[in-house]
Amino acid sequence: MLVTLKRWAKHLKHQVLTVWVAARDPRTHPAPKLIAAITAAYAFSPIDLIPDFIPILGYIDDLILVPLGIALVIKLIPAALMEEFKQTAIQLEQAPKNYRAAACVVFLWALVTAYLLYYLFNRN
Repeated sequence: MLVTLKRWAKHLKHQVLTVWVAARDPRTHPAPKLIAAITAAYAFSPIDLIPDFIPILGYIDDLILVPLGIALVIKLIPAALMEEFKQTAIQLEQAPKNYRAAACVVFLWALVTAYLLYYLFNRN
């Protein structure tokens, strides 16, 4: 079972890299490009919407949101173009880091935390 999970994780990483390539290609239509960019940014971001240290919920977002985004992008992009993106992804050795997406997620978490703290300490 562990071998199967490792194989699935490696395949998922390759698919995310393929989606990242699709998001950067000018031949991709705007709607799939936006979905691909969001999916890849979320997958590559070191920060999640739901932190992984929260039991069960922390991993559900990774196990559901990323594969759903990938499936939607694959469905929206023509098969021939997607195959070309897969070949390009194979050539890439290391996954890119998306610091802008990480900064956005950190900013949103900080904003929500600040609001909650303000709300908790300023209730009368």
